[in-house]
Amino acid sequence: MSTIPGTQGYAAEAPDLLERYERMGFAGAHFAVLDLIEPPPLGVLDIGAGTGRDAAWFARRGDRVTAIEPTREMRDGAMALHPEPNIEWIDDCLPDLMSMRERTFDLVWMSAVWMHFDAKERSQMMTTVERLVRPGGALMISLRHGPIPEGRRMFDVGAEETAGLAHQFGFETVSAATFESTYAPGVTWDRLWFQKGLSAINRASKNKSPPDEPPSPSKA
Repeated sequence: MSTIPGTQGYAAEAPDLLERYERMGFAGAHFAVLDLIEPPPLGVLDIGAGTGRDAAWFARRGDRVTAIEPTREMRDGAMALHPEPNIEWIDDCLPDLMSMRERTFDLVWMSAVWMHFDAKERSQMMTTVERLVRPGGALMISLRHGPIPEGRRMFDVGAEETAGLAHQFGFETVSAATFESTYAPGVTWDRLWFQKGLSAINRASKNKSPPDEPPSPSKA
């Protein structure tokens, strides 16, 4: 039986990870982007939802959450830890996410996922992600740098490379932050926040005439 790309090591470590990741609160892990998250209710797609910590944070504030987790041991544990009724758990995987083909979301959330895939897969993934984010919606990608845990599949993916790829698909960078991990020595993280079609939306807004403004007279 072939292993789903990017999931290597997670099934065997699921019991430990379900306890360890839950100790790290959402706000502590994602402080760099907290101010960018729009008020609820949002339609949120959490790709690689892991223990469900992030999905549950969104669900508790009233968002409608779809949580994708391909590793059964992680998904079953997450569902037991976080039985919120507004989380829809789905067994699917990147780079295609076939189950999501007809859906779009206000926010696509990819925490500690992107660096598990090689360059070809990342290009395929951005094609997938672009169609999942509604116009004006947001995409969050976090990238881990540092020693690779034994048994994991990871690549050293830079923030600049990731932003460049996102820009090719119509996303614009809203925020990019780098910081050291408080849990793992020698590890740093990038948190990247993108918005889809930001320039086009801003241009359209600026070009709109006020509702009561009469049309400009034609020049003779």
